[in-house]
Amino acid sequence: MGNQNQNKEVMIQLSNVKKRYRLGQIGGGTLQGDIQSWWAKVRGKEDPNTIIGTDQRSNGETFMALNGIDLTIYKGEAVGIIGSNGAGKSTLLKLLSRVTAPTDGEIDTYGRIASMLEVGTGFSPEMTGRENVYMNGAILGMTKAEIDAKMEDIIEFSEVREFIDTPVKRYSSGMYVKLAFSVAAHLDSEIMIMDEVLAVGDMAFQKKCLEKMRDAAKKDGRTVLYVSHNMNTIRQLCDRCIVLDKGRVVFEGDVEKAIEVYLGSKSNSESFVDLSQLKRDPEFRNLPLHMHTFEAEQKENSIYDLGTSIKAKISFICDKKVENAFLRIIIKTIEGSPVTMITNDEGFRICKGEMQCVEFVMDTSRLVPGRYSVSPVFYEVNNLGVNMSLDGLKEIYCFEIATVPGFNHNMIWPRRYWGDHYSNPLIICDRERN
Repeated sequence: MGNQNQNKEVMIQLSNVKKRYRLGQIGGGTLQGDIQSWWAKVRGKEDPNTIIGTDQRSNGETFMALNGIDLTIYKGEAVGIIGSNGAGKSTLLKLLSRVTAPTDGEIDTYGRIASMLEVGTGFSPEMTGRENVYMNGAILGMTKAEIDAKMEDIIEFSEVREFIDTPVKRYSSGMYVKLAFSVAAHLDSEIMIMDEVLAVGDMAFQKKCLEKMRDAAKKDGRTVLYVSHNMNTIRQLCDRCIVLDKGRVVFEGDVEKAIEVYLGSKSNSESFVDLSQLKRDPEFRNLPLHMHTFEAEQKENSIYDLGTSIKAKISFICDKKVENAFLRIIIKTIEGSPVTMITNDEGFRICKGEMQCVEFVMDTSRLVPGRYSVSPVFYEVNNLGVNMSLDGLKEIYCFEIATVPGFNHNMIWPRRYWGDHYSNPLIICDRERN
């Protein structure tokens, strides 16, 4: 690797980069809450914003989001960054995008950076889509004439032409993503930084974005950094991959080997999972329902026999009354590809402000041996047939389907070629008689 890169142009250089956060000092959600907490601490009183029953001893403790990162990224590379939740991926991208500064270490970047860290980042909600394009271009140091030359391409790619002169505060999350990505992809920058925001867009647009990023690296010589939990998109886009774990780089190199390291570090879940503090993706934030716990039937290491179904339940509380609620369970491979979706046929009622529990059965009888994850989404369907999300979480539970003697004639199932479902036996209608 070292000899191959001797003649390559360095675009990003990180040397012993650390990012330390001090827990418990701020972050009450509002300035008023933070001032209340600080004033209570000064007076030696109990924090009025602390949830009853929680331990306040974390005040003043530090958390190392990144703990000594050394990286060199070259011109024209498409580099994937993978790791479990909390590994430090988003923190690393924020440091590279200069949203925040490192606690220790040095970061050198050589070129203009276009970043897309979260839906709507860098957009002013009161400004129109067109005005936001001009603002982002100006931030990158482009002239009005340069932006004008690219405006038509940006609008065409974004698929929001009809709304380009509408204030972006009226955009849906999908429209935000389409315009934000189009801006980042078309404006003049040497480095593109993409967090897993493409998950909000539709499948056709995701494919178009991946092709655009691939062309940006291969044809235009731009450097692309891409964070995703979907291993298939990492495979499609990236030349090299970095695996983060607890703020450190645990692997750097070949994409397939990196995925093996990452998946090997992901363990099956315990049968009981606390959901109350898990971070919601943008499309599920500030919604009325909040899932609290997930519990699956007790199985050692969450390993189930081939052909069995899984009984589970989710507890939740909702801020409003819902007459026609549904639960969607999305099952994905451990690499992040959707395999199947399960939902209830008839709606159920949700009471306002009461902790409730819904029990269900996940039919996994057609899944081949392997490891999978569960992503639940609560939604309601109104009288007009329109469905609206109530709450959703991704990959909250990991389980494994074990093989049984004789399955597939005792051959290993090559999922890469055959998929993740097995079907009914093949019926041979015309054959020689013995």
